[in-house]
Amino acid sequence: MSAPITLQHLINGTWREGAGDAIGSSNPARPGEVVSVGRAASPAEVDQAFAAARAAAPGWARMPLQARGELLAAAATIVESHAKEWGAELSAEEGKTLAEGVGEVTRAAQVLRYQSEAAHREQGAVFASPRAGEQILVTHKPLGVVGVITPFNFPIAIPAWKIAPALVYGNTVVWKPASAVPLLAYRLASALHQAGLPAGVLNLVMGPSSMGDAIVDHADLDGLTFTGSTGVGRALAGRAASRGVPMQAEMGGKNASVVLADADLDLAAEQVLFGAFRSTGQKCTATSRLVLDRAIAEPFLERLRARLADWPVGDPQTPGVAMGPVISARAASTIAASTQQAVEQGATLLLGGEPAEGAFLTPTLLQLPDGDEGLENLAWTEELFGPVLAVRLVDGVQQAFAAANHGDLGLSCAVFTRDIATALSAVDGIDVGMLHVNSESAGADPHVPFGGAKRSGYGPKEQGLAAREFFTHTTTVYLRG
Repeated sequence: MSAPITLQHLINGTWREGAGDAIGSSNPARPGEVVSVGRAASPAEVDQAFAAARAAAPGWARMPLQARGELLAAAATIVESHAKEWGAELSAEEGKTLAEGVGEVTRAAQVLRYQSEAAHREQGAVFASPRAGEQILVTHKPLGVVGVITPFNFPIAIPAWKIAPALVYGNTVVWKPASAVPLLAYRLASALHQAGLPAGVLNLVMGPSSMGDAIVDHADLDGLTFTGSTGVGRALAGRAASRGVPMQAEMGGKNASVVLADADLDLAAEQVLFGAFRSTGQKCTATSRLVLDRAIAEPFLERLRARLADWPVGDPQTPGVAMGPVISARAASTIAASTQQAVEQGATLLLGGEPAEGAFLTPTLLQLPDGDEGLENLAWTEELFGPVLAVRLVDGVQQAFAAANHGDLGLSCAVFTRDIATALSAVDGIDVGMLHVNSESAGADPHVPFGGAKRSGYGPKEQGLAAREFFTHTTTVYLRG
């Protein structure tokens, strides 16, 4: 990038510089390269954003659903037309490969376009009444002012899949993106503003993590949607619940890929590689646990090592590079320290584990011991959020499913088998929000529900028709002439 982009906040339809401390982003692959600069929003500006959202809410809710959808469709066209440019900026700011960055911007456009068509889907229900001359209708109404708090790892796609349904179903929004990736937030807000959103409908305020507290505690907040760490999500959920504010949260994942004795090993090795090491493992749905039937463990690991030998790590904007850095040198140091701790707890290093250089890490494989010692190893229990894959050997399907279910997180899982009965057994026996059979654990489509089971999620699911469950409440109407 030639020069840093100057960031601005969007408050009540006007772009402005913040009155708070200096903010910005830098390239994790190139120390010293500044991607964006600006100033954080002040507490007063957060208040102004909420006041604008509250004032705009009645008019936006009264606008026909079709008209709101048309504005989202216009924004989708703008985002799509900038996919290459903004994808390069995303790669520079977050560390994804260039192809992944362009793909994410394109996915954001797809999400906007899918939600823009909400008016073409059913909008309620009609029930029979036990009384003559009466019908019972169930209609949907917006919550009002929704707070949106988004993470660094998908800086435009995750905001799109929260903001698009919030807007199309008639809510106004105050959005705080992760402080590490403000530029892509600025780009998405620009597209929605350029598409013609009325003043106050979308308000973008950027700043440190403490700004999340100001949002969840704000008197004008009617609902909160959050994606981030389990610890922060639970804290926010408690505060929201204490005020009676509904919250939707997508939190941690400790996702397993289960490779059974009858699996297609070449397919499984490819998909495990993608699930564990694309986006440098910085996905909530990334594969961080590998459950291998002992009968095929050796040939499978040979295949996986062979693929990793041709998995170049480097500057993500360089052609041919398969994996870039993690979000920061500090994150890399934390992940490397956790890997060393896992080894001290009994894990065997099969591959990688070299000391971190800047924000770069090499793909790492750790084999855990059998028994409770392996189940208690931090590589099996904690979300490291990097390119670290913990391997556990089991005997048979039941042990495999038990290993995949271990712990209190249940976001995603992948099972590799050629047997349809085993696949159907996995549907019933593995407690996750998303189950992949013979494909990687990561990935989500905009027209189907996304979210976790157990303590990986809180509140209604995201995306697809499920998004309406959170962003609206129902009114049951007893209609009699």
